[in-house]
Amino acid sequence: MKKLLSVILLAGFAVSALAQQAEQAPEAVRLVDTTSRPIERQQKGKYSFFEDGVFFSNEFDGARLTQIERTGKDSYTITITPENAPVNMSPWYAFRVRSIKKKEISVKLVYPEEAKHRYSPQISRDGVRWHPLDEKFITEEEKGTGTSGPESRPKRAVLQLTVDSKPLWISAQELENSAKVFAWMDDLAKKRNLQIAEIGKSTEGRPLRMMTIGDPQAKKMMLVISRQHPPEVTGYFAMQAFVEEIAGDSKLAKEFRKDWTVYVVPLMNPDGVDNGHWRHNAGGIDLNRDWAMFNQPETTAVREFLKKKEAETGGKFYFGIDFHSTWNDIYYPMERGISGSMPDLVWNWLDNIQKAIPNYKPKIQANKRLEPTMVSRNYFLKAHGMEAIVFEIGDNTPREFIEKKGKIGAVELMNLLIDAKQ
Repeated sequence: MKKLLSVILLAGFAVSALAQQAEQAPEAVRLVDTTSRPIERQQKGKYSFFEDGVFFSNEFDGARLTQIERTGKDSYTITITPENAPVNMSPWYAFRVRSIKKKEISVKLVYPEEAKHRYSPQISRDGVRWHPLDEKFITEEEKGTGTSGPESRPKRAVLQLTVDSKPLWISAQELENSAKVFAWMDDLAKKRNLQIAEIGKSTEGRPLRMMTIGDPQAKKMMLVISRQHPPEVTGYFAMQAFVEEIAGDSKLAKEFRKDWTVYVVPLMNPDGVDNGHWRHNAGGIDLNRDWAMFNQPETTAVREFLKKKEAETGGKFYFGIDFHSTWNDIYYPMERGISGSMPDLVWNWLDNIQKAIPNYKPKIQANKRLEPTMVSRNYFLKAHGMEAIVFEIGDNTPREFIEKKGKIGAVELMNLLIDAKQ
């Protein structure tokens, strides 16, 4: 394991200037080569420290624990490394720990030289219900001097954990692996009589599942995707609220579904999610840079579905939304004047969201360049004339507010689309 870690570090792990720029503002800076690259798989197993009676594990989907060593009595250091490099700074971690006797232990999280501790830990007793670890039990080391974003984050974090014979789960964000995502889809489909289909396979053969809300023969269509990047759980939560509102029993939703059908791919990157990747798929590629070359099966599956559905129905996709997470809540539309089949739809929608949430002024950063398409939003507009947007939620946005934004976003969009003349 130490040899593996050395190989990764010596490979030159770094957050490139281009990657950082793309993380903060998904502009089409230049075409990125999305040919598959090797990844380093983490070794799964149990890590036993019999002298302390403490036991760690990363034997579950979504785990990330590269190396662990005992540094003193009830004190441990966990090293977290990415799937390959360079990679954006989204250091994901997830592991379980238990102890024969109830006690306090210290766990330090360390990362490669250029990375920082981004996600404040969530903890759980069952892997289902989560809450943030109290800040008083977190010590940040070499904290950045910035007020927000990467410059504000520490190099390392030391967690004080109370452990006993029942496993304690620690994760960078709530653990939403493919099993949980698919369970949510199945539950919603059962409640609302929705259709679920497989539109392709991931690099490692996991299903790419799509949910259909409305008449599959409708000619007015929209597309919803999320989790191109594995750690971006808050964006996924917003997507859930957004989709549930559209699929719901409200008078507005029922009226909307008379003419419109929504296609949803909640989990674009199941391999990356289940393998605990920081950013990439099993092909070692950022999927949200593959919407021009289409070298990866995940983006290719969506591309082929869009073409096939328009051909089958003789209809058109008018709107596309891609849910992500970043440091703070932000919307990334195309600049005014760069539009598709329904000009100003996105900007009117953003205005209405702001009016619907008291004292809320969203941060909006428009993209000025359409080509090369590279990111999903640009491809949706260029290839299909969809009005499109990247909808980003902050890592630490309160979960209640995430749900509110998702639901209000759905309501305001349905109102606009019902009123649109097409």
